[in-house]
Amino acid sequence: MQSAVIVRDVWELINERSPFSSACDWDNVGLLVGDMEWRVNRVLLALDATDAVIDHAIVQQADLIVTHHPLLFSPLKRITAEHFIGRRVIRLIQHHIAYIAMHTNYDIFGMADAAADRLGLTDRQVLEPAELDSLPQGREGQQGIGRVGLIESPIGLGQYASVVRDAFGLSHVRYFGEADKSVQRVAICPGSGKSEIGLALAAGADVLVTGDIDHHSGIDAVAQGLSVIDAGHYGIEHIFMEDEGRYLSERLPDTVVLLTEPFSEPITVA
Repeated sequence: MQSAVIVRDVWELINERSPFSSACDWDNVGLLVGDMEWRVNRVLLALDATDAVIDHAIVQQADLIVTHHPLLFSPLKRITAEHFIGRRVIRLIQHHIAYIAMHTNYDIFGMADAAADRLGLTDRQVLEPAELDSLPQGREGQQGIGRVGLIESPIGLGQYASVVRDAFGLSHVRYFGEADKSVQRVAICPGSGKSEIGLALAAGADVLVTGDIDHHSGIDAVAQGLSVIDAGHYGIEHIFMEDEGRYLSERLPDTVVLLTEPFSEPITVA
């Protein structure tokens, strides 16, 4: 059956929960390729619009790709097949596939609570408050990136690293700090969180769970009393696909097929 849904309908559903206007000024979100009036029968959710994801969308006959990370981020002066980003844009248009990105707007309204839910954090606070002109309907209080909260009882850092690994379904995590250090107050910042180390310290966290932590940032955090668990950028943020998929599947009609890119850690540990 031909769907009556168009790209604009999906955009509006996303915007209700994670307003595009709440994204950071430096970000690039919303409809990045295609036409708001194109019909949508099949939607593919992925973390990134990689070549493999676009291949999958073409094979699965998707009409729309929705990702967390924007394919178009830095300004482009030309769209040609000589550049890998240009090639992707060309392929999307050739196959009549529209493309929406929802990045920091979802970090604020979606990702932070979804990640905190995975860890079972209670008594939550926002880690990095956002300055917002308005809030989505049903949302009250301070909103922002990351969360700080409590786990049920104190646990050793090494053991908690295993808890984090299993909570996000990962093959491994790294951690900075002594394995037997007791942790209970947890800060989580999905994605790249080294710039939130100071905020985690100010919030009294025992440990920061995040990704992309370099050597110096990790050891400097420990020197200030904050342990760090690096679960990887993809390692935490892959939950976008399940979380946003659940939200859209409850609101899109049965005529729209919702597809999710298979989980695949991009880093191989030898």
